[in-house]
Amino acid sequence: MIVLHSPDSETVAPTTKKLRKPLKSDPRKFSWNKKHFALQQGKILTSGWRLASQLFFTLLCIVIGWQFIVFVDAVYTTTSGPLPYRPPGAEGFLPISGLMGALDWINQGSLNRIHPAATVLILLFIVLGFIFRKSFCGWICPVGLFSETLARLGRWIFGRNFHPPVWLDFILRGLKYLILGFFLWAILAMGAEALHSFITSPYNKVSDIKMLEFFRQMTVTGGMIVLILAAGSVLVNGFWCRYLCPYGALMGIVSWFSTVKVHRNDATCIDCKLCDVACPAKLEVSTSESITKVECIGCNDCVSSCPVPDTLWMGTKKHAVSPRTIAIAIVISLIAVTGSARLFGIWDNSLTDEEIRYHVANMDSNEYGHPGMETAGEDE
Repeated sequence: MIVLHSPDSETVAPTTKKLRKPLKSDPRKFSWNKKHFALQQGKILTSGWRLASQLFFTLLCIVIGWQFIVFVDAVYTTTSGPLPYRPPGAEGFLPISGLMGALDWINQGSLNRIHPAATVLILLFIVLGFIFRKSFCGWICPVGLFSETLARLGRWIFGRNFHPPVWLDFILRGLKYLILGFFLWAILAMGAEALHSFITSPYNKVSDIKMLEFFRQMTVTGGMIVLILAAGSVLVNGFWCRYLCPYGALMGIVSWFSTVKVHRNDATCIDCKLCDVACPAKLEVSTSESITKVECIGCNDCVSSCPVPDTLWMGTKKHAVSPRTIAIAIVISLIAVTGSARLFGIWDNSLTDEEIRYHVANMDSNEYGHPGMETAGEDE
């Protein structure tokens, strides 16, 4: 007898007989599996705890985004008086500034007060990557949730997601590492003085507002690119995340050092191949003793979908970590770290309301262009 398994279910004697053919999974059938607290598409299960974590962070980003829009609109429409609350969490969308801030923190011995939250958040996500693999991608990132939803839609429409040829997939997966490498090279090539000058530059002081205006005043070309990426995510599971996201590339490299992995007990595996179908990274879980590849986002879908108890588990070699534990640990970590950053005064931006109004009023001048561009123009 094959019994669906979740980390919280009672231990059941596993079936050891190998299947001659992989189990079929009809992706056009959606349901909520109450027994395993999971969203079920065909025979593939996604833990409700992971979905809850993703939804929590997505709603949090929506609230932060709304607060930031209210703040920026007030900057444009008022000339005096206190501005509305500026949510530091918006700096979570400035990972490059966060990385630069971390290096500058090492160089200067103190954290910059331009975008300190960006540095605090990216360091938190890196630490979580060491512990729970690419948990940022599989449990936190709103873009990841949106991408996975589009992939589920694709499976419902077409009965499957599509996959480029192996050679092309390999080349495309390398793009995000090239993009990450470019950013890291640009940051590390800067001396300590140049790095600090960039962080305190007029450009960086309004980089979060420039980011917002990029999306609010998106060009036709930008809109077409977003639509292409969305359509690609319907056809190919995790199109943006798999091929182009440098943030995911960084988290993948960090996760390679994690002691938490997906492990498989070959003695109880029945070769149903559901784990391979469930894996959004298209890894061959069914033939691996442990998943060590950097593409693994630690989503736990392969474990949740495995029909034989204790055949797959995520954790160390001897101890499993349940989706509930991961979700709760991630949320508590966010609350603890951001709360501590507030307590120690390294969370809020130090710019006064008058300074912000001045910088935004002059934001379109050459002084607020990307540092180095004006000098390059003069050299020509």
